[in-house]
Amino acid sequence: MTETEGDWFGEDAATFGDRLAGAREASGLTQKTLASRLGVKPSVIEGWENDTKEPRANRLQMLSGMLGVSLSWLLTGEGEGPEAPEEGVEISSDLLDLLAEMRLLRSQIAQSGKKLGQLEKRLRTAIKEQQ
Repeated sequence: MTETEGDWFGEDAATFGDRLAGAREASGLTQKTLASRLGVKPSVIEGWENDTKEPRANRLQMLSGMLGVSLSWLLTGEGEGPEAPEEGVEISSDLLDLLAEMRLLRSQIAQSGKKLGQLEKRLRTAIKEQQ
C-alpha cells in the first residue's frame, strides 16, 4: 500500500460521508438496501453520504455493525475499515490540495450556516420583544 492509499479514508482525505459510502460499497449494498435495513428513507442515507445530515449515535452503532467497520473508523478513518480502492491508484498532490481546500470551504460554510441560524434566532426574539 502506498502512502497515499493508506490515507484514502483518513480524516484529512475523507469525510464521514465518504467513509460511509466507501464502506457501503465495499459491503455490496445500495443506498436503498442499507436504508431498508436501518429503517430509514434512502434520502437519509444520501444526506449522510453527502455530509448534509448526520446520523444519531444509535444509527452510527448500527451502521458500523452492518458494514463491518469500527465506529472509530467510520467517524475518523482510524481503526478497522475497508481497504482503499484498487492498489496502484495515485492521487497527485495538486488534487489532494484541491480536496483539502474544498473541505476547508465546506467547514467554513457549515460554520457560517450555524452562525446565520443563531443570528436569525436572535432577530426573531428581538422582534417578538418589540411587539
